[in-house]
Amino acid sequence: MIKLKTPISEKEIRKLKVGDEVLLSGIIVTARDQAHKLMVEEKPDFIRDYLDGSIIYHCGPVVKKEGNGNWAFVAAGPTTSSREEPYQSDVIAEYNVRGVVGKGGMGDKTAEGLKNHGAVYFHAIGGAGTLIAERVTKVIDVFKLEEFGTPEAFWIIDVKDFPVVVTMDSNGGSLHKKILETSSEIAKNII
Repeated sequence: MIKLKTPISEKEIRKLKVGDEVLLSGIIVTARDQAHKLMVEEKPDFIRDYLDGSIIYHCGPVVKKEGNGNWAFVAAGPTTSSREEPYQSDVIAEYNVRGVVGKGGMGDKTAEGLKNHGAVYFHAIGGAGTLIAERVTKVIDVFKLEEFGTPEAFWIIDVKDFPVVVTMDSNGGSLHKKILETSSEIAKNII
């Protein structure tokens, strides 16, 4: 198991290969559709320092406010990443993002962005939202909560030993593409 802590250097990320199991620790940022659209269209600076050398997590968390006024994550499962395909490569380049966590993989544009800018795609386990939430040690801040709502807001979180697997690396490797090609070949022989 490889342990990485944000901020992560490009050199560290480029060592990762498809299939590597990683435990992520440090500050990461949740971002979904509205957040990605905003980052591409308006390039806000309020999120820039949090993303530099860090990770975007495609997640619409379930949160609660605790008695002390702090936020806590109740569930934090990954959301489908393909919706961010139009934006992801540009966001990686603009904000010096080193990794993206989600489920389902991403397309050719993102794969090219990973290679060009030294980033990887990590797959998180779908259906394990409450277990993943236990890896969130603290909510540092939240942006655009009123405007975007809970699932679409930028949640700045500190995580410890968040388990992920590299399924798209910075060298062009893609487990998702390999599985699609293998499945397509098998399907041809069945039909």
